[in-house]
Amino acid sequence: MSLIRVVSYNIHKGRSSLGRHESLNDLRLGLYGLRPDLVFLQEVQGRNEQRSMSHAQHESLAAALRLNVAYGCNAIRDRTDHGNALLSRYEILDHENLDISDHRLEQRGLLHARVQIEDRNVHCFVVHLGLFAGSRSRQILALSERIAQSVPEGDPILIAGDFNDWGDRLAPLFVQQLGVIEVFANAPRSHGGELPRLRDSVRRLSNALRGVPNALAVQERGNQLGMDGAYCPLPPPRTFPAVFPWFRLDRIYQRGFAVRSARVLRGRGWARLSDHAPLLAELELP
Repeated sequence: MSLIRVVSYNIHKGRSSLGRHESLNDLRLGLYGLRPDLVFLQEVQGRNEQRSMSHAQHESLAAALRLNVAYGCNAIRDRTDHGNALLSRYEILDHENLDISDHRLEQRGLLHARVQIEDRNVHCFVVHLGLFAGSRSRQILALSERIAQSVPEGDPILIAGDFNDWGDRLAPLFVQQLGVIEVFANAPRSHGGELPRLRDSVRRLSNALRGVPNALAVQERGNQLGMDGAYCPLPPPRTFPAVFPWFRLDRIYQRGFAVRSARVLRGRGWARLSDHAPLLAELELP
């Protein structure tokens, strides 16, 4: 049985939450301290001809963490590009980046990588979905078709990234069409950060502005049973904006794993690195 530490993180092209300074050096240290086995990254700068520090961020992070890497370029500009990346402690057997752009205003991609964990093929999908509900639904359909065509029945699956699904409306599609479950839905001990009461929010924000350590740290939460005994999973945690998370944008979905724990990483340290808070899950592969 393998225990796998999985991180999903929109790194905002290696810029701080307000975009005021480069955060890549601190980002390396933060990710290194998590001891991840698989890292699903979004908004990764692949090419930057204007600032050498921001060039090939996926390679820089992979080298620092001593991980293998696959990159999928999505948004191309005159002197820059960015996309999704997978960093893996395991061998990456193959990978392909699919264009799932729904209209000309947004360039979106789906990075599909197959990694080998012991003797098992694990299919990893790094996603960053569109800003419009219709686009996201069509992009999930493309993901569903990719899984039906390319993933053998019974192979483990991980789907992680920035889903831009603040209303959590895609969850039924994932369960019904893809057969995957969001990690916070069945983690025995979840750290998710349900919306606190107003007075608690004001107190925590005030403490954070005064420099109190871990003022925005989250409380533990647990899933519950409804009055009829039905399982009632809590929604995913709020991850955006990182300084005071309000929207539920980021997810990790899995098939074929047992979820040991899931948490969203918060506090001033993480809030300085990106406009999103990262997710960390510990999964067991039977």
